[in-house]
Amino acid sequence: MEELQELFQVGLRFHGHKCPAMPMGLRAGLAAMRTLGVKRAQDKELIVKSETGKGHAAGCFLDGIMVATGATYGKSNIEKLYYNKMAFTLIDAETGKAVRVSLKPDFFEKALNSPFVQKRKAGVPPQDVEPEITDPLVERILSVPEPEFLDIAEVHQVEVKKGKGVFEAKRCEKCGELTFVNKLRVGLDGKLLCIPCSGYDE
Repeated sequence: MEELQELFQVGLRFHGHKCPAMPMGLRAGLAAMRTLGVKRAQDKELIVKSETGKGHAAGCFLDGIMVATGATYGKSNIEKLYYNKMAFTLIDAETGKAVRVSLKPDFFEKALNSPFVQKRKAGVPPQDVEPEITDPLVERILSVPEPEFLDIAEVHQVEVKKGKGVFEAKRCEKCGELTFVNKLRVGLDGKLLCIPCSGYDE
């Protein structure tokens, strides 16, 4: 419980506002790590494949997962699948063991009918929802038993493709900005160009 409270405070600072979905993701991430018997990633030890998307309620769930697992976009060990589901798969990069965790449909349906979400639907920013509405919901998320809100699938095996980081960079011959060589493109005139200068999409 002490670890949860500590990570929750980190999550609040990272996420920027108090809401029910971030601690849902935090607890889901911790549950996935416990199931796999792994510790929080310092580098790329864990991989997250998140089924969340954008433009939907409760995308904040993913920030909680990142805080719990240490998988981040900066470390390139997280991938967003844009399924618009409240679910993710955590993978141990060393062993290939993986587990999918999702919110129970009944639980999430009730959450979407909560006073907090009704305020959000009315256009109230999350940080402006009254504490008397937000705080009890968040406290419940932090204390509800896992089986009441999480579906944790069986641990399974996946193939983990391992690659090496790119450490060599060269200047784009048009804009002059340093670009890692795996993303330089050869222009029609034979010059090495960054993607924006090359006109290619990727």
